[in-house]
Order: sequence, then C-alpha cells, then structure tokens
Amino acid sequence: MKRTILLTAFCCSLLTAWAQTKGMEVLLETTEGNIRVALYDETPLHRDNFVNLVQNHFYDSLLFHRVIRNFMIQAGDPTSRHAEAGVELGEGDIGYTIEPEFRLPAIFHRRGVLAAAREGDDTNPARRSSACQFYIVWGKCHSTTDLEKVQQRLDESTGGSVQLTPEMQQTYRKEGGTPHLDGQYTVFGEVTEGLEVVERIQQADTDDNDRPVSDIRILRATVTKR
Repeated sequence: MKRTILLTAFCCSLLTAWAQTKGMEVLLETTEGNIRVALYDETPLHRDNFVNLVQNHFYDSLLFHRVIRNFMIQAGDPTSRHAEAGVELGEGDIGYTIEPEFRLPAIFHRRGVLAAAREGDDTNPARRSSACQFYIVWGKCHSTTDLEKVQQRLDESTGGSVQLTPEMQQTYRKEGGTPHLDGQYTVFGEVTEGLEVVERIQQADTDDNDRPVSDIRILRATVTKR
C-alpha cells in the first residue's frame, strides 16, 4: 500500500509540473525589438528545458551569433555574452543534449518557427538537440520544382522517412521556410509576435562566420502564459 501511495504522489507531482508548463510563451526583448514565441506542448522535453533556462536568466545578454539571410537567426551560445567583436561563436554549450522530438507532419520548418540547433550527423547520429542553442526560421518561398529537389535531398538524408505532405508543400510555397531541415532538427515553438523583428535581424550585415557585424543581443527573456 505504501508503495502505491508513493507512486501515486510521484505521478501527481509529474502531472502538476506538466500542467504548469503547458501553454507557455517566452518574450525575447532584443536590441532590434521584441519577439514573442509560443512553446509547443507536443514537444515537452524541449519546452520544459527552454522554460527552465529562461527562468534562470540564461539567455539574458546573449547574442544572436549566427545570422544567415533568407535562412534563420540563431542564439543561445553562452560564450557570446562577453565575446569580443569579430570572435567566432557557436561552440558554447551547457553540458547535455535533449532527445529529438520530431512531430511531422503537424510541426515542421515553416517561417517563424523556433527550433533547437545541434551538432551534425557525423558526431551526433541520434540528432539530439543542443540544450541551449536555438534558431528561428525565416527561409524563403519555394516553387514546386524546389520542393521536388528538397524531397530528393530528404530521401537521402533521412532514408525516405520524411515526406513533404501536400499541406506542408502548400505552406512552403505560400509562407516560406526551410523544408530541408524537416525530420532532422526539433521544432518546439513559433513566433506569435515580432516576426518583423526576425525579418530585420536576418537582413543584418555579417562577417565570414555569419556573426552580425554589429552585435544583436537578447536583452532579457521572460516566461509568460498564453
């Protein structure tokens, strides 16, 4: 009986913690304006990890250290907080990774989604996510011919396990995104306000390492409830 009571209490505590992190949003106040992202309940490992880091002020003062026009903006390298101008960034981490949570075809790399960066397949064949580095997708609008080529690329990189559905293709044609990343990087949220800020950041002038020439910084990140 005692074991049953303890197990029940443990399960209840897990359910309480899960309920407390459902419906979470994060406000990123940056030097270019505010970006609000809603975190997906369908990816609880990434959601809860991100909420924990934000609540512990991990992202405050970090740079968007990697920006590629018509592709994405990336942040979360802890070494970027006090980095000198021109220093190459992107290798910083916090000592652990997260199991991938691919949720295709419902959640994919359309414009404005929030996703976890990771090490490449050569050193990370399980495609586990960085615990701290993330990117926000901008991408481009794709033609039908583009998407046919992307599907061929996906067939090679995922062994045919990722198929762009008609609904996904329609979104990529009309709204844009980065379909070649589907099924390989975990998407765990989406921008609900401030997509124009993302657009402005991804147009920044960058050096040979894709770091913005003029620092673009997350001033503060805070958790809110939607």
